[in-house]
Amino acid sequence: KMIIPKVSLLVFSLSLLSGSSAFSIHNNNNNLSPITNAASTTTLHVATTTTTSDTPYKVERSSPGDRDLLVRAAKGEDVERTPVWLMRQAGRYMAAFRAYSTKYPFRERSETPSMAIELSTQCVKEYGMDGMIMFSDILTPLPVLGIDFDVIKGTGPVISTSIRTEDDVKALSDGEGYYDFDKKLPFIRDILKQLKVEADEANTSLIGFIGAPFTLASYTIEGKSSKACLETKKLIMAAEEGDNAAMTMFMDLLADMMGQYACHQIDCGAEVIQIFESWAHQLSPRLFEKIAKPAAQKVIQTIKRRHPDVPVIYFANGGSSYLELQRDMGCDSICIDWSVDMAEARKILGKDIAVSGNLDPTILFGSKEQIEHAVRENIDKAGGPGKHLLNLGHGVMQGTPEIAVKWLVDECKRYGTVPQQK
Repeated sequence: KMIIPKVSLLVFSLSLLSGSSAFSIHNNNNNLSPITNAASTTTLHVATTTTTSDTPYKVERSSPGDRDLLVRAAKGEDVERTPVWLMRQAGRYMAAFRAYSTKYPFRERSETPSMAIELSTQCVKEYGMDGMIMFSDILTPLPVLGIDFDVIKGTGPVISTSIRTEDDVKALSDGEGYYDFDKKLPFIRDILKQLKVEADEANTSLIGFIGAPFTLASYTIEGKSSKACLETKKLIMAAEEGDNAAMTMFMDLLADMMGQYACHQIDCGAEVIQIFESWAHQLSPRLFEKIAKPAAQKVIQTIKRRHPDVPVIYFANGGSSYLELQRDMGCDSICIDWSVDMAEARKILGKDIAVSGNLDPTILFGSKEQIEHAVRENIDKAGGPGKHLLNLGHGVMQGTPEIAVKWLVDECKRYGTVPQQK
């Protein structure tokens, strides 16, 4: 076992695409030291952090047989061990991640292949999750339609493009049914191509993801995060009255583009696709069934038509109040948020629908014993070891102790292993 020293060095490797690496190490706390990627002109930095624990810290690597464990579980197969990955596992709870996020704007990090690759792989190398997810954002493909956005520190996503009328939607680039993602988003192929190599070496699965049409439409219409989603709902009501078809037109456009974007990610190397309906909590059951669900189903149908063997996971954040409406989404698996008991969710969805989730993210602020108990309880309520894909019911929160993520992953691998028959 490796003991964490009181001062631990965080070292980043660069030039992953070219296969070369460069390192620079400083041992002064809070000191940033530049590393230059000779293949481009990108300069990255390393940081040193101080830990307060001498806890034994041992990374459990996946065995060679685990390469497709998450993929098989996402398809609904019973597997030899409950796989685990965490939404926002590549996030600010990690000091190594913050060495980038405190210095570089979000879009620079997510659209510069060397940085995006580093940020995608840090957590898997450190904790041994069964899935590696591309560091990106659900808004990333919006510029393909001519919708620009930025992510402002302390504010979140900000979108300047106005969508209020049918003419606003018509003014967007519809691609005439085809979108050239390699031209508009060339970094996506570079990132996923190298992450596929990294996933192979780590014996883990590569996860791609997209935002669902309603969530992307709402973000765009509201222009930023919104508590009431009022402008979006006004457009929904106007469409219902026949006064303004902007919402219907926009949803159709997004469903078409996002289905193609998911397929592009698969073509570039993604082995699983998760669809995030991040604003499902803004929807009543009626609006979900009438507005969000058909558009998400259209996306799923596009993916399954072109890539029938690639599992699709659908996650409606805040959608547990209408889980019964998600039985026929057409996806391979439903990711469940933390606001419903896993056993109850299993009962509502039925035994034939694969599930993932759904630990409360705040459990990671608890003790080791509390975290391990929550993992065991979740596995048991999902049907036992090898019967679901363990995840949080939302993303890892900023401020989460890094060791807590380690405890969660380790306990899932230990308790979630199916006993071998003698």
